[in-house]
Amino acid sequence: MSFATPPGWYPDAGAPGTERWWDGTAWTAHTRASAAAHHVPHAPAQQPYAPQTFGPPTAPVPPRGGGRTGVLAIALSGALVLATAVTAVFLLGPDDSGTGAAPGPGAATDTPAPTAPATASATPSPSPSTGDPDEDPAVLVDQLNGITLAVPDGWEKSTRASDAVPTMRTAVSYDCPGTDASFCYRGTVSTRTARAGESDPEAIAEADITTAADKAYGEDDLGRSTHGGITSHKVLASKPVTVAGRTGHLVRWQVVTGKGPGGTVQSLAFPSTVGSGTPVIVRFAFDAGRAELPVSLMDTITRSIRPIGDSATSGGVGASIGP
Repeated sequence: MSFATPPGWYPDAGAPGTERWWDGTAWTAHTRASAAAHHVPHAPAQQPYAPQTFGPPTAPVPPRGGGRTGVLAIALSGALVLATAVTAVFLLGPDDSGTGAAPGPGAATDTPAPTAPATASATPSPSPSTGDPDEDPAVLVDQLNGITLAVPDGWEKSTRASDAVPTMRTAVSYDCPGTDASFCYRGTVSTRTARAGESDPEAIAEADITTAADKAYGEDDLGRSTHGGITSHKVLASKPVTVAGRTGHLVRWQVVTGKGPGGTVQSLAFPSTVGSGTPVIVRFAFDAGRAELPVSLMDTITRSIRPIGDSATSGGVGASIGP
């Protein structure tokens, strides 16, 4: 079925008042005066077009006998107009919230349409286990010094920003007996690197024990006397000890405080297994009179210390110990 415009006389847009012959495929050189030419008061101010530049005529197709083709063309044209109108309403009309829909492709706009931010899933996808000791709640990891320590049952790894070094502690806290503006833990263990230039574990432990006692039962980092201050101390031990296959030294004190039960503190120093071997310091502080915190637990934690990645011990992974 063809919808080509049939041959005939059609208005010549390049010469008002004139009709030109369309042969069904192209304009010809044949022209004639339009029947309505005498009604045109004057010619419009536009230049005539050369005949060869004319495209197919835009006038409607003259009616032809039978009318079937014309009726079909009109029906299709009506359907196309209706579909276009529906599409325009859908694209340009307001949405249910009253916000105008975004313009379609090619539409002019002063500002680009905003891009909606990506929405994170309410339930994050679980990540596969990597076996990283840092992710194991039963293992305290000191990446800087290359060691791990087993976390005793009933203890937890600290997440406080004020703990600038790896620290584990008893899970339950209590109001410090020396002030109502702070809270204390029954037991704490932390690791740190010895100062540069220090290499003798015995000398390091002997010098550090005073600081360890004061931090645990003297004054905290804010200068508060959390246990009423240390009134006296007694040396319980000062001896060499093997830690992670290396010879170290520990010093252990029993301290009496102005308020509260006092406790036992220990400084343990031993050569690191990484870098230049700068010694590591492990500080212990246990409240006195607690059945779940015997002094022997300090020795158990010391024996649990392993180098990170120790194939024989899995770096301490899963080595949780009871009190």
